[in-house]
Amino acid sequence: MRAKAKRSAKKIVMKEGRFLRLLRKGGREYVERNNCRGIIIIVAMTRDQKVLLVEQYRPPVGKRVIEFPAGLISDRHTLKGESFVMAARRELLEETGYKAERIMPLLKGPVSSGLSADRVTVVRAYGLTNVATGGWDKLESIIVHEVALPRVDRWLRMMTERGVLIEPKVYTGLYFLKKM
Repeated sequence: MRAKAKRSAKKIVMKEGRFLRLLRKGGREYVERNNCRGIIIIVAMTRDQKVLLVEQYRPPVGKRVIEFPAGLISDRHTLKGESFVMAARRELLEETGYKAERIMPLLKGPVSSGLSADRVTVVRAYGLTNVATGGWDKLESIIVHEVALPRVDRWLRMMTERGVLIEPKVYTGLYFLKKM
C-alpha cells in the first residue's frame, strides 16, 4: 500500500536551473534534466581494434574522467525530436571526429536511479571512418584516446594511477566489445 502511495505522489519543483531541476516526490528529492530527452553513450572501436575513449574535466567530481563518447539527446532547440541514432552519430563526430556506418542499441536504463531521473541509451557504433579532428567543443576540452583493445585494461589502470577517474560504464562497454 505504501509503495503505491509513493508512485502517485505529486511531483514538486523545488528549484530550476538552466540545465537541471530539483524535484521532490513522495518525500524523496532527485534531479532531472530540463534540456534534453535522454543521454546517449557510444561504444566505439575502429576497424583496427582501437577503442575510442574521451577524456575531459568534469567539474562535479573536480577531476579529469575517461568515458566513452556521450552526450544528450535533443539538447538544443534545433534538435527537437532527435532520435538516439541521430544523437549518437552527432556526438561521435563532435567528440572523436569519427563517422559510423551503423549504430545498434545495446541497452537502456537509469543512470543513477536514487538521484536522477536520467535514462541512458548505450549503443555500439560499427564501420568507423575518421573524417575530422575530435573535441570540437572548446568548452568541453576533450582529449580523444584510441587504445588497442588488448591493451585497454592496462591503459585504464595507468590512467587511474595518474589520478584520472574512469567512468564505470567504460567497463560495461568493454564487456560488449570483448563479447561481440
